[in-house]
Amino acid sequence: MRIFILSTSMGMGGADQQILILAQAMQARGHEIRIVVLAPLGAMGLEARQAGIPIESLDLRRNLGIVPRFFQLVGMIRAWRPDVLHSHMVHANFIARAARALAPVPNLVSTIHSISDGGRLHVAANRLTNRLVDRFTIISRLAADRHVAIGAVPESRLQIIPNAVDTSRFRRLPDARVSARRELGLGDRFVWLAVGRFEPAKDYPNMITAFARLLAEHPESLLLLVGEGSLQGEVERVIQERGIGAAVRFLGVRRDVPELLSAADGYVLSSAWEGMPVALLEAASVELPVVATRVGGVAEVVEDGSTGFLVPPGDSVGLAASMLRVESLSPEDRAAMGRRGRALVEERYGTDRVMQMWDRLYSELALPPKARRPVLSP
Repeated sequence: MRIFILSTSMGMGGADQQILILAQAMQARGHEIRIVVLAPLGAMGLEARQAGIPIESLDLRRNLGIVPRFFQLVGMIRAWRPDVLHSHMVHANFIARAARALAPVPNLVSTIHSISDGGRLHVAANRLTNRLVDRFTIISRLAADRHVAIGAVPESRLQIIPNAVDTSRFRRLPDARVSARRELGLGDRFVWLAVGRFEPAKDYPNMITAFARLLAEHPESLLLLVGEGSLQGEVERVIQERGIGAAVRFLGVRRDVPELLSAADGYVLSSAWEGMPVALLEAASVELPVVATRVGGVAEVVEDGSTGFLVPPGDSVGLAASMLRVESLSPEDRAAMGRRGRALVEERYGTDRVMQMWDRLYSELALPPKARRPVLSP
């Protein structure tokens, strides 16, 4: 099939990574893939190009006219004549519907990567344009239930396809653990790792407040932060106010995340809201015990008390207490918790399983509407 992927971005976000995984897997399965991105190309876009996937950007920026670029997109769709137009994230989802009105395609798939894409205006806009979409997909059960409950998406055309993780790449690497800990000078300290953008959704001030509480009991603990974002300065200020600068390190954007996860002893997620965090899947795949806030699809990845511990969002006291619980476990119990987490990820979120779901969806769309099977959930 000819699959035209339209994405809002192709940077370093979890959704961007998922689009790259999808494009590579579908191309390997014999489909023709083309990606067009609304925003300037970022890291995942450049990686797609290096992998030989045709990709280009409409280079939409502030103060630049959207109308000529919209008609440029329409021309691309008309010229390429895809079997499926597959849009990702809120802006691309709406633009794809408008483009379909001028460049008819046999099928439009609209993927929702968040538990909440906006307020009442967004819901109203969805209701007005949903008839243009053949199949909606969404990344978690909780997100699906919410979108159906508020009337944003019709349940009859909504399918849950979760995010995927490459469990062959994200696995425990004992040799990398030794070398990474030596390189970073971690010694025998208990190391927590967090990977994510410094943006409001991740609620890093909550994490820092919790970690400061933990240090009162375990002063040798260390927190490594991987990522970048607009709020990094604010996070640095909170750390300095708490007087814990010596126990927190900013590592920036890294390409050796599997090695860093192997070097860590626990993973912490403090988000105020989420869809299905890819970094969490990666941490569980590397057999790290997890402490996380119960938001979005997190509870579908972390089984409370079995593969980690869950706390309410914004609860720094609970977050600190759960981190303390993990540190207080024996090494054997932490290892067993990590193994259970990896087993869950392999069963539900392994790349092969999730890509089979995508391939099956595309195959069903090739059938006449009356021949298509009911929407399936994982």
